[in-house]
Amino acid sequence: MTARSATVQRDTLETRIQVSVNLDGSGNARLASGLPFLDHMLDQIARHGLIDLDIEAQGDLQIDAHHTVEDLGITLGQAVRQALGDKRGIRRYGHAYVPLDEALSRVVLDCSGRPGLEYAVEFSRARIGEFDVDLFREFFQGFVNHALITLHIDTLRGRNAHHIAETVFKAFGRALRMAVEFDPRMTDIPSTKGSL
Repeated sequence: MTARSATVQRDTLETRIQVSVNLDGSGNARLASGLPFLDHMLDQIARHGLIDLDIEAQGDLQIDAHHTVEDLGITLGQAVRQALGDKRGIRRYGHAYVPLDEALSRVVLDCSGRPGLEYAVEFSRARIGEFDVDLFREFFQGFVNHALITLHIDTLRGRNAHHIAETVFKAFGRALRMAVEFDPRMTDIPSTKGSL
């Protein structure tokens, strides 16, 4: 079986980012985004998705974190898309419910070849430490636009902003893991169109 891995470098006037992914990994992560809370969330994707992630980012954080977070989503999306190849034999769909104390989030995704984001997450405060929670939507929008994945994220309940964020990223990791897994009964591309 060919390794499902990819490395993408994205350089702009605002950011310099390199992302490596291995979809058949064991959840190892080496993360250096310059944003500790974002690294904590990316680690959830790796651990719960059993995806090896190596991320290094330098961005214009002296302005704010927006460009870095959005470009990380873009670059991760590009890497996942490359690693998936033609998607032959994958389950295609994934879903997960993840609780953390009082918080509960649901993530459902489709490796559809069509970008789409439905994001219904409300935080109890605007920042977690120094991190602006509005940027999570920008991360996922960048991801779906470039991974060509349809993604629905819903927080069903929660009061603690940190708990809500963790449930979203853990559920995303679990749903992605399910969707990219090989289905032993599927030997073709899982679409009546013959391509994804």
